[in-house]
Amino acid sequence: METKKINEINGNQLFYSFLLGAKKIFDTQHYLNKINVFPVADADTGTNLASTMRAIVEMSNVEGHLKMTAVSIADAALTGARGNSGIIFAQFLYGFSNELKDQETIDMKEFASSMEKAVPYAYEAVATPVEGTMITVIREWANFLPIALEKTDDFHHFLAYSLKKAHQSLKETTKKLDKLAKAKVVDAGALGFVNFLEGVSEYFKTGKILDIESLKSTIIEFSDQHIDHDDITFRYCTEALIKGENLSKEKLKGILTGFGNSMVIAGSPRKMRIHIHTDTPWLLFEKLSKASTILAQKVDDMVLQNEIASRPKSKVALLTDSSCDLPSELIEKYQIQLVPLNIHFGETFYLDGISIQTEQFYKKLDKAPIYPTTSQPSFKDFFNRYNYLSSHYDSIIGIHLSAKLSGTWQNSLNAANQVSKQTGKTIEVINSKKLSSALGLLVLRAAKGLEHGMSHDEIVALLPSWALKTKQLASTQTIKYLIKSGRVSSRRGVIGRILNLKPILEVDSSGLVIPIAKPISNNKSRNILFNKMASFIEGKKVWGYAIAHAENPETVEWLSKKLENVIGKPPEFIHSITPALATHTGIGAISLAVLLD
Repeated sequence: METKKINEINGNQLFYSFLLGAKKIFDTQHYLNKINVFPVADADTGTNLASTMRAIVEMSNVEGHLKMTAVSIADAALTGARGNSGIIFAQFLYGFSNELKDQETIDMKEFASSMEKAVPYAYEAVATPVEGTMITVIREWANFLPIALEKTDDFHHFLAYSLKKAHQSLKETTKKLDKLAKAKVVDAGALGFVNFLEGVSEYFKTGKILDIESLKSTIIEFSDQHIDHDDITFRYCTEALIKGENLSKEKLKGILTGFGNSMVIAGSPRKMRIHIHTDTPWLLFEKLSKASTILAQKVDDMVLQNEIASRPKSKVALLTDSSCDLPSELIEKYQIQLVPLNIHFGETFYLDGISIQTEQFYKKLDKAPIYPTTSQPSFKDFFNRYNYLSSHYDSIIGIHLSAKLSGTWQNSLNAANQVSKQTGKTIEVINSKKLSSALGLLVLRAAKGLEHGMSHDEIVALLPSWALKTKQLASTQTIKYLIKSGRVSSRRGVIGRILNLKPILEVDSSGLVIPIAKPISNNKSRNILFNKMASFIEGKKVWGYAIAHAENPETVEWLSKKLENVIGKPPEFIHSITPALATHTGIGAISLAVLLD
């Protein structure tokens, strides 16, 4: 049943029409992923548009005032935008909101005018606009609106008539791009935009108001399709939300140029979102942080995603956090999923070991005006990762640093429980009661167990006993960083610094870090590490050992040679302590772990 004639609309009507548009995206996201072949066949257009729409649903403020509502919607879209399509759409909405007059309602003529004026915003967001994609359909639909105005004085018929033009433009995308013609599909982003318009048009026909809370619980789907390796020219799909004063798209393009391709920049002079495919996100973020404050970021490894989708090592996924200190070659070999901790330098934050590397971190550590802090990955970080993994694996095992040292395990557990309930997949989340090299050993043993045919249940049953068979010792060269990070009180720290103490620490069976010795020289420190570990392994069979360090190769070489003579084999790995842990231990720290058989 149609509603009465509508000549002008207010903020509430705009918002609820957008909700119906969002639902159309949610309902078609799987198909949008399936037909996604341009620019890269990474099967994520539906996921990205659905994520952008959910941000609109979750973060927009409903106002009767149309301009205020449009601004709120655009800001929400920009904050939650993902992928090329999501960011282009967010930029188009920003253009629409920016071109609106400051008024409570608008008529069809003002609506059409603002939509037309928003088109250049979408084009400006893309470094190299390609016709036959989402921006083509946006342009052709918006440019047709003045013609549709001549046919009716009712919003529903106005939008319904213009929708025919959008469908025609969508159909023609297949002819405009060779990739689409070869795959015999329309452009996925363009179809998503048309689906959105269908929802908006339906609202003005029926007046249907959707329940916001039910939309917020919509599951964002992840495709199980794999990417052709030939399509991956740059490894990391990198995004960031930044803020600043008088941000310039041209200046940002200058910063991003040379780092990769698929560049998209959207937003206002105060807040922008960037998207680019690159091989060096950590160098990009270092340069970007000098021109803006980084509020949020995302880095996806497209090569690892492709390997998981096309050549999974196991039916069981292994997930851990960045405190495991595993080398990248082992993470890649065993397809281990790693969720990074966060490092904050004031308002700017980085993804531990991903958007900031150890060398960069140490350069900033003593020079930064504000000492860095760390935080655990959020519930949403884990929810998204478990949701993604559940589309590729039969079950998942999460193994995390000690719950007594971080809220990482709890956030992971909460997210796992929710995803498991929604998907029916078995997900176990283990509190390792360890960190650094000890956590890495446990994850590595689980990975090798899966490689040799052990089941999900067998790994989960054995992990607690493996943790009890693991001894972890750590040394620091100075107490300074323990004081700065708040791990040691200032009063106790002053005494320690006067005495030049270099604490030896142990992670006990409950997961707490406790001091066990206070040598005053590096030579005594490394001897204590070796002697205590040699005493622990005496007469026992060792499964493996590992060393993590913060720029202390001399001590690592000394320890590894001594231990290899005792144990009879080299370490499973030697790697740098990740920046999130080095924040608390500082330069020179050593983490030594041994896992008995």
